Parts: sequence; structure tokens; C-alpha cells
Amino acid sequence: MATYLSKTFSSAGNQKTWTWSGWVKYTGGGSDFTIFSGGTGLGASGNRLVFQFLGGENEKVMASSGNTSQFAFKTSAMLRDKNAWYHFVLAMDTTQSTNSDRFKMYINGSQVTSTSQLTYPAQDLQLGINSNQQQYIGLRTSSDDAAFSGYMADVHFIDGTAKVATDFGQTDSTTGIWKPKTYSGSYGSNGYKLTFANAGALGTDTSGNSNNWTVNNAGTGAAVTDTPSNVFSILNSITADGGTFTLGSLKYVTNGTDRVCGISSFALTGSSKWYCEMKAITKTGNYFNFGVASSSKDMNDNGITYRSDGKIYKDGSENQSSLATFTDNDIIGVIYDCSNNQCSFQKNGSAVGSAVTIGDATRDIFFITGGNGGTNSTAEINFGNPPFSISSTNADSAGLGSFEYAVPSGAYSLCTNNINAYG
Repeated sequence: MATYLSKTFSSAGNQKTWTWSGWVKYTGGGSDFTIFSGGTGLGASGNRLVFQFLGGENEKVMASSGNTSQFAFKTSAMLRDKNAWYHFVLAMDTTQSTNSDRFKMYINGSQVTSTSQLTYPAQDLQLGINSNQQQYIGLRTSSDDAAFSGYMADVHFIDGTAKVATDFGQTDSTTGIWKPKTYSGSYGSNGYKLTFANAGALGTDTSGNSNNWTVNNAGTGAAVTDTPSNVFSILNSITADGGTFTLGSLKYVTNGTDRVCGISSFALTGSSKWYCEMKAITKTGNYFNFGVASSSKDMNDNGITYRSDGKIYKDGSENQSSLATFTDNDIIGVIYDCSNNQCSFQKNGSAVGSAVTIGDATRDIFFITGGNGGTNSTAEINFGNPPFSISSTNADSAGLGSFEYAVPSGAYSLCTNNINAYG
């Protein structure tokens, strides 16, 4: 199960009026994934409240009670960008006489007005959020878990006040992009602020209330460098040929079929040099392919591939052989130089073979693929936001990212700050 936070308040706060604000990068797919929840019970007697992505419905989001006839608010819009950070604000105030004023949802600063399912709460209804029953961040209440898959940042809970999105975010005057801003209001007795800045104590409340949370299943990658202000690439599960994506879509398990592939969600652009590290976790097929191509369909026939059997292929044909092989737990560095359309490789920090010139500049993604053989293989990729344990923290030429091995001179991690500066 993924990392999640839990807490039971010693006494209930205001269950009629509250606000939850947080930045969320959702990387899962195909199932329901919970952002936060509180309370207990299902069906007609349930008073829990859950806010979650509905993966089976093309990534809509929904806030609802255990009994949806009490309260249900499902967006019409589909939030399918797995590399985007979304800012959600949920404001509940069931004391209001007008039903549409009792609950409001904001996404990236705009109030949601188009819904595919809508039942406003009754006046003065109290649901499970801010009760003295179990509260979760990243997990659904009751016996089912629906654990969250992705990242969260800058989470606030305001006890007793219904806020608006501009209390927590603002539009950048230059780019027009919605971005975080410092919240300056009060929190109320059960309010909290979670910045996740302390990797050893992710549940620390920095609001001044000391409403700290218990961290469950924290492991490698629980604290990340990917933030709403600087977004790192992930593996794009939408364009993949198959397989399973976990660890914030940085871990990829093939489906035992040749040519299944996970590719970077950002393209390699500009005239710069880009770097990532790919770790072979378990190779159970014939071989791994790590390299650069123009699309998930092209990774064998139209790309540069370093295979675990010690060969480099170019556009489907063998280019170099008798090189270092690699196996489980080896880390392969992949460097793509856009200025001369060359791809080169490293194994555990040492150069492998020679750089291969690509015939044109259309090969613009990093990729992972498993070989054939009818069995699953697992790999993880580090675009500067490592999903695996590293013993060193090498930054790129811009001082960004965190890598196991020294980043080649002039090379950059694949993140929005670098793309804006060098892409």
C-alpha cells in the first residue's frame, strides 16, 4: 500500500463549516484513488466524506458521503494530465440557506460549476470530516482502502471557515498560470498545515496548532523534489502500450509482451543536453531496453536502445556489441544531446560504448521497455526526482534534481524550470 497519513482528533471541530486546500499530482489510473476522507460507515447510515479521483471514469473527481443521497459532487471535466499539479479547494458550509452555497469546489482557481452528479448537503448536515473519528490523507475510510497514487503538497485545513481559492493561490501575472501563495488566515482549533518539508516527519503540522499526523507505509520516495513550482517528468501511463505504473508513475512493470513501453511525459527539446537514470529492478524477460525514441511505438525500430545483453541498437539494427551487460539493481544513465542529435549511455557512472548520432531531431523522449519472453520485468526511472534509494545527491548543471551518479557537464534534469530555461 502507498504512503498515507492518519489522525483522530481528541474532539470534533466544526463539521458544518470547513475548508480543505491542497496541490495534488495524480499519477494513477484505472481505479479510485482517495485524496482525503473522514468518518465511518457506508450506505444510508454512513456519515463519512471522501474526496477522490474516479479512475474508472476517466479521472473525474468526486466529493461525496457514504450515502450519496446525502451529498455528492462529481465534476464533468476529466483531469487526465498525469504530469500536472492540480490545486483543489473544497469549502463546506451547510449552515447556508441556499443549497449551492453549502459546498463549493475550486480547481486551479476556478469554481467548478459543471457536474455530472450533484446532491447538495441538507442545511446543517454534519459529515465525517473534522469529526473525532478517523481522518485520512491518501486513504479512504472503512474496510476498503482506495489508496492514493501520486504526490501532494501545501495541504491546509481550516476549521470553522469556508474559504475561496484566492486565499491559497494566485494567477502569475507573466505566465497566467495558477500558482501557490502564502495563506495568511487563521486555522481554527482542528486546522492544520502540512508542507511535507521534513522527510523524517511528513505529518508535521506547521500551522501552529501542533495537529500532527501519523505517517503510514513511508518508504523510499515518500518525500519528493517534484513540486507545483518545479514539475519533474514522470512516465506517461496514458500513451503506454501496457504494463503497470506505481511510485508516482516512476516505477514500471511490463506485461510480459515485447514492445510494451513507458515513456517520459516531457519531450527533450531545445539545443540542450538532457539526463536521466534508469534502474533495472528485476529482469525476467530476455532483456531490458533503455533509450531514446520519438514515440512509444518507435522504441525498437526508430530509436537508440541500450539493451541489457550489452548491445546498442539504432533504428532496429545492431550498432555496437560486446559492451557491458547490465542486470538487476544496475543504474543506466541516458544522455541525449539535442545540439547534435546524439544519444550516449553510462552504466553505474561509467561510459558505455560511444555516442550514437540520430538521423534527425524527431527522437524526443526517454523510454523504458521490457524484452520479450512472456514474463514481467520491472524498472524505475529517475528524472531528478528519484523513486529508488540513492547514496549520493548529485544535482544537474542547474543545481536541480537528485541523482546517484555525477551528471555529465552541461546536462539537465527533465523538469519545468530547466525546460523553461534551456528547452
